[in-house]
Amino acid sequence: MHKLNIKQFKTATFLTLGLGVSIFILNYFIGTNNFFLLLNTNLGIVADYFFHYYTYLGDGVFWIPVLLIVYFYKREYLILVIAAILFSTVFTHIFKNWLMQGEPRPTKAITDLSLIHVVKGVALHSIDSFPSGHSTTAFCFYLLTCLFFNKKWVVVIGLIFALLVGYSRIYLAQHFPRDVAGGMLVAVISIALSIKIQSIDWASRYSKK
Repeated sequence: MHKLNIKQFKTATFLTLGLGVSIFILNYFIGTNNFFLLLNTNLGIVADYFFHYYTYLGDGVFWIPVLLIVYFYKREYLILVIAAILFSTVFTHIFKNWLMQGEPRPTKAITDLSLIHVVKGVALHSIDSFPSGHSTTAFCFYLLTCLFFNKKWVVVIGLIFALLVGYSRIYLAQHFPRDVAGGMLVAVISIALSIKIQSIDWASRYSKK
């Protein structure tokens, strides 16, 4: 059986939490709208095309290939991945559809739309901003990768991958920085709980019934 790289996961979790909390702190001192506008800078046509398509790497549909890879190569951790999908989805929807339902996104919260950089072809949403679902998914992928692969470079490269997905949501004017930070924290909680679920000896529990 493959062993989960808990030490590497803890490092990735520390980095994710540290960055997430830092974003919340900066958001508090700079201001939600101002912080967004600071990061939503027009970086040119190449960046527009890059982030337009790169952001899809945080789409929930990518859980399907992850599930298939785990099923064929690390089947003993299938419960962990399924739990991660369920926890991250439920927590995200609790915030979006209950705790912070109707929370305005940048293009609704900022009255002067001329200040916002938008990318042609991107369908902009107006409400249910917190947290960023794409950021949640991307950081779940990052933390799971750190658990499954015993390679130190995964911690750094994976973090860059996830951060770029998070930044793409700001660049495309879909989310505020605090939404991205919220997604990061939801991912940490989801994976931590999934590890707990995975650690349960389900065979013994079932045999006792």
